[in-house]
Amino acid sequence: MNIENIEAFVYVIHYNSFNKAADALFLSQPSISARIQTLERELDAKLFDREGRHFTLTEKGKQFLPYAQQILQSLKKGKQQLRQMKTALHEVRIGCTVSVSNYIIPQILPLFKRKYPDIQIKLITAPSEAIMEKVLNKEIELGLVRNITHPHVDSIKFYEDPIKLFVYEDHPFRRMNRVDIEDVAGQPLVFFECGSLDWMKIHRLFETLDRPPNIEYHIDNVETAKKLVLQKMGIGFLPALSVAQECREKQLFPIDVASLASLSLRTNLIALKGECSDMYKTILDVGKELHVEAAVR
Repeated sequence: MNIENIEAFVYVIHYNSFNKAADALFLSQPSISARIQTLERELDAKLFDREGRHFTLTEKGKQFLPYAQQILQSLKKGKQQLRQMKTALHEVRIGCTVSVSNYIIPQILPLFKRKYPDIQIKLITAPSEAIMEKVLNKEIELGLVRNITHPHVDSIKFYEDPIKLFVYEDHPFRRMNRVDIEDVAGQPLVFFECGSLDWMKIHRLFETLDRPPNIEYHIDNVETAKKLVLQKMGIGFLPALSVAQECREKQLFPIDVASLASLSLRTNLIALKGECSDMYKTILDVGKELHVEAAVR
């Protein structure tokens, strides 16, 4: 049975006119009539009663109409599904946190595109927990989040960003041979907080002191914290990637704190368990390249 004949039948009913149906399908009126006649022969049933230019559906026509409409609707949905699948083959959806979006994504995407030049990338920014949910719900294929786990998700270390104390150019710490946590606690602090376990180590060290630290600004946005340090409103512990440019331009300077070695902000790459695609492995390789470039700098 020819689908075009069914389409002509449904269009005639929809527009209540052979002429209008013909216009909608870019056909002539005789072509529409011919298709209806062919359909009637295929069904061995009369679908219309015609009186001059007027027509009405027969009982058999009324019985067949919902099935004809369902056939066309199913065909439409099938075409849409195929288009979506075709699009999906050329698109990868990546979710990440704000800090990853700001400092890691701009560095890894050019490297990723070298391997997949035809892939379109859709980036979604949200907190780590929300990205995890999107991976579980198959709304995104890959996620770059802090070190969190789930039994249905593969989670592998992607990047380890060192956390260091950063000060402005004329700060006295730059002239000191050794800086201890006690020295830091006495300074005005711009304290960036992101929920990482390593930030808790800083808190615990402060708790061992005889006096509380002088935290003048408690900030949950790394860009805001960095700008306050640049304006000499205080000093702060920040991820190294977030201040890489300012360090190159000699605006901010890292200070080693004796009791705070090997602190870092860890980013993991996540995907549904068992669905680690070639793109997943490629992004992991890009993370290794990123480490190498950071070490060279």
